[in-house]
Amino acid sequence: VPRRSIWKGSFVDAFLLKMRRVINREGESCRKIWSRRSSIPPELVDRFVQIYNGKTFVRCKITEGKVGHKFGEFAFARKRHIKIYGAPRTEGRRGKGRR
Repeated sequence: VPRRSIWKGSFVDAFLLKMRRVINREGESCRKIWSRRSSIPPELVDRFVQIYNGKTFVRCKITEGKVGHKFGEFAFARKRHIKIYGAPRTEGRRGKGRR
């Protein structure tokens, strides 16, 4: 289900449009992309890109299934919270005999 009007087309930043022409001329292997809001164009299929997640660049291979999605969907910007389960505590913080 498209969330954007069809007559508008998909959103791609201006520098990505310029990069599109450069990629077609030169066969560059890996490009850095800061625009997480841009849609992935079909010209980038079977190429590697580095998507900025706010801290580092995440390497991602563009496949046909990713075309039309946003770059930001494939570079998570938040850390996953991992809960560590340890041995259950039998005593309180202060110890057995203190109050």
